[in-house]
This record gives sequence, structure tokens and C-alpha cells, in this order.
Amino acid sequence: MLPEDWTPHRRDDGELLGWIRPDGEGWVAIDVLGRTASAPVDWLDAEAALEQVGLAWLADIWMLEGEAPEPLRVRFVEVTPSEGAAAGRVVVKVDDFGDMQRPPAERFTLPWPAPSRLRPVRPGDPDGRTLG
Repeated sequence: MLPEDWTPHRRDDGELLGWIRPDGEGWVAIDVLGRTASAPVDWLDAEAALEQVGLAWLADIWMLEGEAPEPLRVRFVEVTPSEGAAAGRVVVKVDDFGDMQRPPAERFTLPWPAPSRLRPVRPGDPDGRTLG
């Protein structure tokens, strides 16, 4: 459930970039995964933080830990924030490199806000192309 004091922030085309919430004397930007995207700053800087982060990262490879011995390379399928009493969810699928000949990739449904075990790629993560 989204807190009542979170204000949605949208691009000019209406696409949701995240929210801005109060924090003491400042404001904190929250991305569409429900994660902090800025320190407490003034309102315009919180808006700028969300604009800078944008949504392009949703097309990137991410890593999901805890489902296999090694972190899994995954791609976003769906990000649905909580709304009213409806719980949100984050759906990811194992990266299939766009191979349409394979069976559908395994999917994982995670809670929203996204858990920390879903994270950006770090140096040393499996690249999906090298056999270990």
C-alpha cells in the first residue's frame, strides 16, 4: 500500500517515474520499484532525481539472488506498484537473450516494493554466456 504522503511524479507523457515523499525538512525521490532514488533534498531536486533515473533501466539486465546457487540474470516483465488495498508486484523472467526458439523463460513474482535480492548487475556477476 502506498503511503498517503507519497506524491506521484510523471513524465510529460504521463508515464509514472516514481514518487516524492516528505523527509524532515526535505523530500526524497522514490523510483517505480519503491526504492530510494535521492537523499533528502528540496522538491525540485527530488523531481530532477526521478527525471535523471528515468525508466530506461527497466530494459537492463538485473540479478535475482536466492533462487539458485548463483545469482540469476533476469529482465523485468511487469512492475505494478501497490494501489489502494491492492498489493503491488514485480515480475521478472530469466534472461533468455531474446531467443524465440526456446520454451518460455522461468518467471518469478516478487513483492512490491522490490526486495533487495533483486539488484543491478555488479562486476563479477555471471554474464550468461560463459560456462563456469
